[in-house]
Amino acid sequence: MTPTITASGALAHSLRDGDGDGDGDGDATTYDVTVIGAGVVGAAVARELARYRLRTALIDGSDDIGNGTSKANTAILHTGFDAVPGSLEARLVRDGQRRLAAYAVATGIPVERVGALLVAWDEEQLAALPALAAKAERNDYHAARIIDADELRAREPHLGPGALGALEIPDESIICPWTTPLAYATQAVRAGVHLHLNCRVRQIDSGQDVHALTTTRGPLRTRYLINVAGLYADELDRQLGHDAFTVTPRRGQLIVFDKLARDLVDHILLPVPTEAGKGVLVAPTVFGNVLLGPTAEELDDRTATGSSADGLALLREKGRRILPRLLDEEVTAVYAGLRAATDHEDYRIRAYPDQRYIVVGGIRSTGLTASMAIAAYVTELLAGTGLDLGTPAELPPLTMPQLGEAFPRPYLRAELIAADPAYGTLVCHCERVSAGEIRDALTSTIPARSKDALRRRTRAGGGRCQGFYCGAAVRALIEEAQI
Repeated sequence: MTPTITASGALAHSLRDGDGDGDGDGDATTYDVTVIGAGVVGAAVARELARYRLRTALIDGSDDIGNGTSKANTAILHTGFDAVPGSLEARLVRDGQRRLAAYAVATGIPVERVGALLVAWDEEQLAALPALAAKAERNDYHAARIIDADELRAREPHLGPGALGALEIPDESIICPWTTPLAYATQAVRAGVHLHLNCRVRQIDSGQDVHALTTTRGPLRTRYLINVAGLYADELDRQLGHDAFTVTPRRGQLIVFDKLARDLVDHILLPVPTEAGKGVLVAPTVFGNVLLGPTAEELDDRTATGSSADGLALLREKGRRILPRLLDEEVTAVYAGLRAATDHEDYRIRAYPDQRYIVVGGIRSTGLTASMAIAAYVTELLAGTGLDLGTPAELPPLTMPQLGEAFPRPYLRAELIAADPAYGTLVCHCERVSAGEIRDALTSTIPARSKDALRRRTRAGGGRCQGFYCGAAVRALIEEAQI
């Protein structure tokens, strides 16, 4: 089956000829399964379905993979130590962490096992640490241990004054949040899944055998439907006649500090959670920066991804206590993401066999970690709705571009440059991104079609000058690739 992408300016057959056979008969394609939502979870589901001989579509209203919640998070590969014991989330995060850690090694997704420290700043928080350690045990995580103030200070000498101790979680890791969904979707498309971008679902009309989707790119028909629409999952769920949950966007604002701040912190520094949430953390990133955030603001607007003066001031206040010297460092960027919070603590994943429909809702900050396990669970549910999946096949191996600062980048690899000098020609000097990497991203299976998409694939324009120096050159390369 020919890999198919439909998007503005991208290769492919139209939605009306989306089966890849080029017949152009004017009838809308009928897929076996359609996945709505190409975030990290939706892409993982599509990748899992690509292992079966099914006609599968992955659709998204945006112009790129992982362009919603998935692009703006804290980029942590969780152990699930603090999940609600016995919950579906706890089970899938635990399973997903193992799956994704192995997948990252196999595909070249950058991951660093830096460990986390839940820092207690007062006696009440210190007294809460044993219960958190016991909770980790109930979640089948057995490496947590309490450390005293002296060991904490030795491990993190730049901590602010007054820290009394911490709970150490040595297996918490940092990961690239952009490469992960792109890897899933790339494997899916190469295996025959049809990717339709700029394809927002306007209406769903369900018949006895087929769901008819009205989209911004034309009609689409599918026998089975999987709703992984993130912030809009509840709205689509109601079109199918259900009212099981309501999404309330929860905005998380974050500050990104320059790479010169990286030596200030060695672990993910977590607050002791309260009833109000998990609170503000300080964490290194695989790109060599330091994150401070997020806020947790309940909103009504599902598009409100802007930062606010009040939110950034709150983060700076919290950061000054956690790591005072961090506030003296340069800020590279600020950003905000919206989490699909619901009125339930657990994931809202449910199959409706009579409707040939599965909803995957309420996937919040742990969605990246749990993504592969969610995909496997959803596939099991799909089989239970009556679809004959057949025998799964292994997907061809995949190697993703290396974006991690702790790993050899192309501009440092003499043998790569000798074979292709474009990898030795820097376009983005802040992030040391070569012309070869940009060329590859613009001609890849799922090519970058915007500066933001290119930044997520290469880091170009994401450094100190935020594209001031390389912006014109990057734009010219994008336009040239689209000619």
